[in-house]
Amino acid sequence: MIYLAKRVIRQTMNDKRSVMMIIVAPLLILTLVYFLLGDSDYVPTVGINQHAIKASIVTSLKAQDLKVVNISNNHVQHAKHYLMDHQHVDAVFNLDKNSGMEITLYEASKKGAKAASEIQKAMAALNPSAKINISYVYGKQEASTFDTLGYVFLALFSFFLVFIISGMALVRERSGGTLERLLMTPIKRSEVILGYTLGYSVFAVIQAVLIVFYSIFVLKLSSVGNIGWILLAMVLLAVTAVSYGAMISVFASTELQLVQMIPFTIIPQVFFSGLIPLDLIPYHLGDLCYIMPIYYGAAAIKAVMVYGDSFFQIWGYLLGQISYALLLFLLNTLALKKFRQL
Repeated sequence: MIYLAKRVIRQTMNDKRSVMMIIVAPLLILTLVYFLLGDSDYVPTVGINQHAIKASIVTSLKAQDLKVVNISNNHVQHAKHYLMDHQHVDAVFNLDKNSGMEITLYEASKKGAKAASEIQKAMAALNPSAKINISYVYGKQEASTFDTLGYVFLALFSFFLVFIISGMALVRERSGGTLERLLMTPIKRSEVILGYTLGYSVFAVIQAVLIVFYSIFVLKLSSVGNIGWILLAMVLLAVTAVSYGAMISVFASTELQLVQMIPFTIIPQVFFSGLIPLDLIPYHLGDLCYIMPIYYGAAAIKAVMVYGDSFFQIWGYLLGQISYALLLFLLNTLALKKFRQL
């Protein structure tokens, strides 16, 4: 028994992937969680018309963890349009004789929630029984968590499942000798990668279509944009996931090794899929989103489902997905030649 335990320990210590997964991966993930979900020093910006509000209210607002900016009465009355044009402002506060206190937020987000919370603290200090009405430019107050973050789940599930299936299938092809026999023919390595990518992309596209239709028409996930653009973004994301799985699989000899890479390849992307506002991440770590393939797909899906954007607003995200897929194709071709020497 002791001999067997020692052998297992030696084997594990000799496997760098296992050591990384046991020691480094938890520390990496916990660090990301700390940065993303820990206390933020972000100070929300609130727009008010200081001339139309009592000085005591203005003073109470400024005493909170808020940046108060003075805006015109016209902007206050048309708060939703103002927030659409001034996205650096998180909320607009208005005190109306008929409707009472009103807070208008751009969307349901961590930044908006903090702005609303600080305003409510200021009002509670003056009048604990004060009632405040909250409205949103995009979304609604009674929306469920699924409606608010549904676009994130669409992107995550599609990307993760396609990555696992394509990556493991390609590892199995190499370990079984199928790929080696295939490369003994005149076929080029680039044609091999393209063939596998196109083949698995067919199933990825079917999955993307099913997920979108099931979520919107069966689960009643709210969407204000054209479903066609959602499908296009999902399909491009699924194709990118196939190429991403193929790239990671090149560095794995077995299915187990591929699974061991998930903490370093998939989990970090979860945090850049829209769960947390990127500008709340300290040390400019939010800029890492541009090297995460899921960011482009999730951002495009959100733009259509939440904001109702069309092609002219999301074309940059779509171009980013296409560029990422092409880059992965080139990397897959080079990596196959360098690491497999077939």
